[in-house]
This record gives sequence, C-alpha cells and structure tokens, in this order.
Amino acid sequence: MPRSIRLPACCLGLALVAFATAAVGDDLPEYRLKAAFLYNFALFTEWPADTGSTLNLCVYGRDPFGEEIDALQGKPVGARRLVVRRITSSEELAACQVVFIVNPSGDGIARVLSTLRGATVLTVADAPGAARQGVALNMNVVNNKITFEANLSAARAANLKLSSKLLSLATEVLQ
Repeated sequence: MPRSIRLPACCLGLALVAFATAAVGDDLPEYRLKAAFLYNFALFTEWPADTGSTLNLCVYGRDPFGEEIDALQGKPVGARRLVVRRITSSEELAACQVVFIVNPSGDGIARVLSTLRGATVLTVADAPGAARQGVALNMNVVNNKITFEANLSAARAANLKLSSKLLSLATEVLQ
C-alpha cells in the first residue's frame, strides 16, 4: 500500500477502534462492534509476504455475528482482501488466516490452538482468560465498552507482528 494511502487508512482504523470501545452501550449491537474490531485486528497485523492475496476470516463455531460480519466481505487489508467464512470443523481451520473462536468451552481453546500450532493464523476470541490460554487477541465487554487483551507470544508463534498502535489500545499486553 502506498504511504500516502497507508497513513489515512491507519488513522481511520484507529478511529474505528476508538469509536467501538466507547459505543457498545449505544445503539450498535455488540457483534457489529466486534466485527469492526476483527477488521482492525487484521488491518493492524503485519502479515508475512507469502500470505497471499486474500485473508480468510473464519468464524469457528456457532456464528454470533449474523449479517454483521458479512459487511467485511471483500474489504481491503493492505494489498489483500478479506473473505468471511463460517466453519464448524477443525479440518477447515487450515484454510484460515484469522480465526474467531466462538464460545469456547472446556478445552475448546486448547484444541483449536493445538490444531493451529505453527500456522500463520491470528487467533481471536471473546472468552474470559482466552489470551492467557494462548489466543493472540481476546475481546471483553467491560462497563459497556469493548476492550481487548493481546498475547504477543501467541502472535509471534504464528509469525505475526501486531502494530504498536494496536497494542497501545489493549487493556493488557501479555509478553
């Protein structure tokens, strides 16, 4: 992406994240805001050059987003485009670059992370303690605001670099 476009895109992305963190109590549904977070997470992640021209954003499990996530279909992420996929089997995880793990229970997170070990995949959840279990980014709702934690070790293990601008907005950054 040319530098003249990158700066405004970064500013816009940060504005969206800032707006989303303050607006969950307003008229916007929670998962519309979480979809905006997912987009910004992908946007503010440095992807390896061999990632390809598309980023498959996979919702793994029962989809809580509904049509809210469909608005991300085809959106640009640098020189790449997002493709939204809903998946229910762990065999399909290999085709994903961003995975939102829906409502993981029991050993659900550990099972998904084990399947993805060594893959270049940005893992995201919205479950208590998910970042400490090894998910790269975990969203929370605190005082009617969406916040997130980042796990740098998980991102590095996936060969991904999270933007310092993104990390500055995290409520907690695990090393």
